[in-house]
Amino acid sequence: MNAIREYRIDPEELDGDGAGAELEVVVPYTDPTVTAAVLERVQELTAGLRARVSLMAVQALPYPLPFVCPTAVHAYLAGQLTELAGHCALPVTPQVVLARDRQEGFRHALKPASTVVVGTRRRFFRSMEEKLARSLARDGHNVVLVHVA
Repeated sequence: MNAIREYRIDPEELDGDGAGAELEVVVPYTDPTVTAAVLERVQELTAGLRARVSLMAVQALPYPLPFVCPTAVHAYLAGQLTELAGHCALPVTPQVVLARDRQEGFRHALKPASTVVVGTRRRFFRSMEEKLARSLARDGHNVVLVHVA
């Protein structure tokens, strides 16, 4: 049995300072094609709202290495995020976060009760993205999981 869920965002129920408040949506960077599809989906979900996107990539650094991201890796990630942001009609703020663990990086960088849209491909087993979405939901964030073909 397949459960089909539809998500709707009601502007009246959003936290904010009134009609002029902006909705910030965080999109974790996973894969260029998946993230591009998620950005398109975010545009559909937030149609008619004042929304902005924070496109976040977490670069995990193992413990033996110093807590500094190599310049080439940072430049590559920043270029990927900037390219994806250029194709989105919403205002997008790309950011690269350094952390020892990917999930901990997102936990540290997200504001409390953030709206997060996580993209993943359909698989028979639980993906890293699904685990991230579940973890962030347990932490009190509003999480939408988007399955991309």
